Amino acid sequence: MNPMLLAILAVVCVGAAGFALVPAALGDSRAVKRRRAFQGDIQANRRETRASRTRDERRKSVQEALKAQSEERKERHKLSLEDRLFQAGLDTRPRDYIRNAIIIGAIVFVILYLLQIPAMFAAVFGVAGGYLLPRIYLAQRRRRFQDKFLDELPNAVEAIVRGVKSGMPLNDSIRLVAKEVKEPVRSEFKRVLDQQAFGQSMTESVQVLLDRVPLPEVNFFVVVITVQQQAGGNLSEALGNLARVLRNRKKMKAKVKAMSSEAKASAGIIGSLPFAVAGLVSIVSPTYLQPLFTTTIGYFWLGVAFIMMATGIFVMKRMITFDF
Repeated sequence: MNPMLLAILAVVCVGAAGFALVPAALGDSRAVKRRRAFQGDIQANRRETRASRTRDERRKSVQEALKAQSEERKERHKLSLEDRLFQAGLDTRPRDYIRNAIIIGAIVFVILYLLQIPAMFAAVFGVAGGYLLPRIYLAQRRRRFQDKFLDELPNAVEAIVRGVKSGMPLNDSIRLVAKEVKEPVRSEFKRVLDQQAFGQSMTESVQVLLDRVPLPEVNFFVVVITVQQQAGGNLSEALGNLARVLRNRKKMKAKVKAMSSEAKASAGIIGSLPFAVAGLVSIVSPTYLQPLFTTTIGYFWLGVAFIMMATGIFVMKRMITFDF
C-alpha cells in the first residue's frame, strides 16, 4: 500500500478517535449546552415533583380536615335546643324559651276558647301553636342571622388577605376584622380572639365560628385556616381564592333567588287563595260558612283542609328551596 495513503488513513483515524474521546474538541459550547440542558431538565423535574408532592400533601390535609369536620357534624346532626338558640344569635336560655312557648300556647287556647271553639279543639290548637310558632320564629331568626353573616363574610376574608399581604400576623388581621367589619361578623371574630386569650390555638379558636354558623362557606374558611396552621402555605393566596369563591356563591344564590321569585309568588297566591275566597264569601253571605265553625263535621273538614294546606305549603316550599 502507498505510504502516503497509509499516513492519511492514520491521521484520519487519530482525528476520529480524538473527536470521539474528547467531545470538547468539537466545540465546548455544544457539549456544555447539552450538559446544561440535561441538568436543567433534571432540576425542573425535581421542582415539578416537589411541587406535585406538596400539592398532594396539602390536598390530603384538606381532605382529612373536611372528613373530620363532616364526621363531627354528623355526630352532632341532631341539635339541642341550646344549640339552636346559640346559632340563632339569641341569649335566651332554654328554660326561658320553654316558658315563652307555654305562654304562647295558653294565649292561643284562650283566644280560640273566647271565639267559642270547643275546648278540646282549642286545646289541640293551643298545644300546636305553643310548639310550632316558637320553632318557626327560631328557624327564621337563625336563617336571618346566617344570611347576615354570609353577606359580610367575604369582606372579612378580604380584609384578612389585605392584612396578611401587608405583613401583619394572622392574629392582628383578625383583630382588625373584629374592629372594622359589620355585625354579626364582628362579634364572632371577637369570640375567636377571646378563645385565643384563654390559651387556645388558632386552629381550635376558629372552630367557634363553625359552631355558631354551621354553613359550608364558614367550613371552607375554617379548613383553610386549619390547613395553613398545620401544613403551612401561602395564606393570602388561599384566602383570596376563598373570598372569590364566597362572592361567586353569593351571586349564584342571588341568581337562583331571582329565578325562583315567580314560583314563590305563585305559591303565595295559591296559599292565600282559600282564605281570600272564604273572606269574600263570608262578606257576601255571612251564614254560608257558619256550619264549618258550629258543627262537628265542620270541624272535621276544617282539620282536613288544614292538613292539606300544610302539605301543599310544605311541597311548594321544597320545590323552590335549593341547596348549595
